[in-house]
Amino acid sequence: MDAVSPIVLALNSGSSSLKFGLYRVGLAGPDVLHSGEAELKSIDDAQGALIGIAELLTKARMPAPTAIGHRVVHGGPNLRDHCLIDDAMLGQLEAATAFAPLHIPLALSVIRFAREHFGGLPQAACFDTAFHATMPAVARTLPIARELRSQGIQRYGFHGLSCESIVRRLADDLPDRLIIAHLGNGASLTAVKSGRSIDTSMGLTPTGGVIMGTRSGDLDPGILVYLAREKAFDPAMLEDLVDRRSGLLGISGLSSDMRLLHRSSSTNTDARLAIQMFCSSVRKQAAAMITTLEGVDAIVFTGGIGENDPQARAEICAGLSWMGVSLDETSNRSGNNPLNDPMSRCRVLVMASQEDEQIARHTRDLMVGIDRDP
Repeated sequence: MDAVSPIVLALNSGSSSLKFGLYRVGLAGPDVLHSGEAELKSIDDAQGALIGIAELLTKARMPAPTAIGHRVVHGGPNLRDHCLIDDAMLGQLEAATAFAPLHIPLALSVIRFAREHFGGLPQAACFDTAFHATMPAVARTLPIARELRSQGIQRYGFHGLSCESIVRRLADDLPDRLIIAHLGNGASLTAVKSGRSIDTSMGLTPTGGVIMGTRSGDLDPGILVYLAREKAFDPAMLEDLVDRRSGLLGISGLSSDMRLLHRSSSTNTDARLAIQMFCSSVRKQAAAMITTLEGVDAIVFTGGIGENDPQARAEICAGLSWMGVSLDETSNRSGNNPLNDPMSRCRVLVMASQEDEQIARHTRDLMVGIDRDP
């Protein structure tokens, strides 16, 4: 690669959206040139969205990308490090589809079409699970039969790129014991000790952990057995229930959007119950992470809800007052750091998730030493 800073197109495919950012990535880090987001209702939408992104960048007279970076939620047991994409890697990713059926098919579609549309450009896969590969066995191991564990059924953890971005930006001010609460349509909490993940709320898949927009979070597994045995639920019906018809949407019967639930909560008891249950589930996981860390020095809120919902932050932190968490009402409402008052036993911060920037950084790092010139 020549001395000119590479231009990286970061593609961040979620379960229902495709975010993008075009970055010039120098030694000091990425500078955003253009960014945006497209909502997706089907896998077919991803190809149209990618064509639209390419046309948008051309019309905006942006420089052509020299590399593409992709967010990949789950790579299964064999893909735990960010890597360059080749046919063998795609085969491994396809074999891991069952681990994240909401996310991997869409990611595969985006990657394959990007390889066709941007033929010849180096492309990288950046895994949300990579940050959590440092978890010790006591956090990683699930309490199931050994023969199943040997097949890769374990706790993987997600939102790793978001967590990486928080840890990187705290830099010299990184606390020894940190909880990152990534709260959005998907939500998880991660315990970070000395910059490394040691526990997290999501498990084998992004469905576990706290209550989310449409995902159930943790359930008594007997519920699924009951539904299969007594109500004739097949795997597809169970998947649809826990991934698309549960969480805030399932509780409220109204919406998965916290903003709408807040607006309706004064007159709709189910909307208020959904908010209360969400905040309670986050508090419970925060308390668990505090136990794992043997205390906490800072809590960072990030993600759509974490960054933009002071009411939810206040309700979550009010339930942690027993261990000395105390917010300054004005700072929390305005989002000005620190959110905690001077008497709080730990710092409370709000920080924007920068997944796309992390993708750009990792893509550049993976490109070091590769010269595409003939």
